[in-house]
Amino acid sequence: MRQFIKFMFASMLGTLLIGLVLIMLFFGFLAALGSAFSMESKATSVSDNSVLQIKLNQPIIDRGPKDALNLDFGPFKGTGKLGLNDILENIEKAKHDDRIKGIFMDLAMVDAGLTTLKEIRDKLVEFKAESGKPIVAFADVFTQKTYYLASVADHVYMVPQGDLDMRGLRSEMMFFTGLFEKLGVDIQFIRGSDNKFKSFGEAFTRKDMSPANKMQVSTLLNSIWGNYITEVGAQRNLDTTKLNAIAAGMLVRKAEDAVSHGLVDSLLYRDQVLTDLKQRMGLDADKDIKFVGLSDYTKAYVAKVKPEKDVSEVSKRRDKIAVVYAQGDIVDGESSDGSIGGATLSEAIRKARKDTSVKAIVLRVNSPGGSGLASDVIWREMLLAKAVKPVVVSMGDVAASGGYYISCAADRIYAEPTTITGSIGVFGMIPNMKGFFNDKLGLTFDGVQTHKYAGMMTVTRPLTEEEKGIIQGFIDNFYATFTQRVAEGRGMQVAQVDSIGQGRVWTGVDALRIGLVDELGGLEAATAEAARRADLQEGEYRLVGYPEQKDFFQELRESLNIQARSWLATEAFGEDAEMLHRFEQVKRVRSITGIQARMPFEVEVY
Repeated sequence: MRQFIKFMFASMLGTLLIGLVLIMLFFGFLAALGSAFSMESKATSVSDNSVLQIKLNQPIIDRGPKDALNLDFGPFKGTGKLGLNDILENIEKAKHDDRIKGIFMDLAMVDAGLTTLKEIRDKLVEFKAESGKPIVAFADVFTQKTYYLASVADHVYMVPQGDLDMRGLRSEMMFFTGLFEKLGVDIQFIRGSDNKFKSFGEAFTRKDMSPANKMQVSTLLNSIWGNYITEVGAQRNLDTTKLNAIAAGMLVRKAEDAVSHGLVDSLLYRDQVLTDLKQRMGLDADKDIKFVGLSDYTKAYVAKVKPEKDVSEVSKRRDKIAVVYAQGDIVDGESSDGSIGGATLSEAIRKARKDTSVKAIVLRVNSPGGSGLASDVIWREMLLAKAVKPVVVSMGDVAASGGYYISCAADRIYAEPTTITGSIGVFGMIPNMKGFFNDKLGLTFDGVQTHKYAGMMTVTRPLTEEEKGIIQGFIDNFYATFTQRVAEGRGMQVAQVDSIGQGRVWTGVDALRIGLVDELGGLEAATAEAARRADLQEGEYRLVGYPEQKDFFQELRESLNIQARSWLATEAFGEDAEMLHRFEQVKRVRSITGIQARMPFEVEVY
């Protein structure tokens, strides 16, 4: 009885604590909500002698959220997102804004791909050249990715006990085959007959990288690294040979080494950097610096960029260029958070095609691919759009496999040097869980069927050789369709496409060389090309984003789910929470249905 009472009181106490936490979150949410709506009700006021402070410690997506609501407490702390489009526009505004005296890149960890950072970096180079205003970069620790961005600054500072990472690039894959062997699960991976580079299934069928995969990844890394040191070297006046020597010997082992090798200008603490900032930007030494952040500056009114008399005229301009954003995995049906729904994106392209005021379409692709069926549905809409108006593709960090499939029909394709593209190949996977059910759980299965192949897709037994042959036929047929689509879109022969296809992944530089893309450049370059093809002059059109963005409450509902889950994982697993991301690959396999045109791996530069 005593144990029962102790258990009852413990349960009551736990319930009470959970209730208190929920109440605190609720009232914190209401306070943040009220504050956010209050901020939205008026444009941000920017004072004279201000400094644009660029912090990129939130995920950067191609298109900023419609309602920029930052909930900065509990599970929502630091969970907002930054739009690349907003960042580029802010730098453009700051270039013309006499109130902004310069840019301070206050860098920590940057949550964005290298190609996304290149678009920001190129815009900063333009800012320096055209405005003459200084850029200062500062961090406690520079990763290779944050340093790539910081190297564009006029002056780069780091704290005296800081660290700068310059060790080169490495790609490492996790293989789950041993785990599946212990569980008695056999992943039946079927790819195109000649798709030797389509290595997605290796993580589930091998214990190491195949020679073909090692070769393509090595080529990929060397191409990315070559572009990295070329651009860093150009801004820091350092020879690429020297940068390679620094990386090869890991010559930066303490903060002073970063200075002696010319990577950093001085070692300063934050207060010293701020003092230096005032001097370089001609600010009052006795007053605090008036910083304006990216989110606030997005809402700021800048007369020289949008004169008051022209604001209404801009919004009323009939001629438009549609920018259709395709970011995430390609899935069948409707889009959801982080995915491209074939039905949703097709409808967006169709609307842009039928709108007579839309004179050209830019498809911004940032996708590793996914469903082959959904990719083909989107491709069809791209083909129809191309028949009536100019269609240009802008590739972001990745536009591979299905991401390339939906791009290949365009009039012109733009990619950045570090864009990962290609991966023209197809595969399918069916798990055989007989050993797991029989040997681990003691479960057996039996049944009847009306026809020979009715049970072909079951996971309770292995495929027969005849069934494997049928599925192989499906895969080969879709690969033939894929290569035909590319050949027609790129003006190539099918055999030529196959020679550079076979599931192989390329960087933008190599893709340009072999004819998979037409130009090196970002979203702004692609938009300018679309305007040129539509015979539109600068100032004669406005940009309109597609698909229609979700309203505030839709975004909030998804944010509550995603961010709360992330917060719980971090609270429960601490630093090991990052490992959960690896096991998301296993979870993803369960959701894969149908033929897949998907990139074989993920590449992340740290």
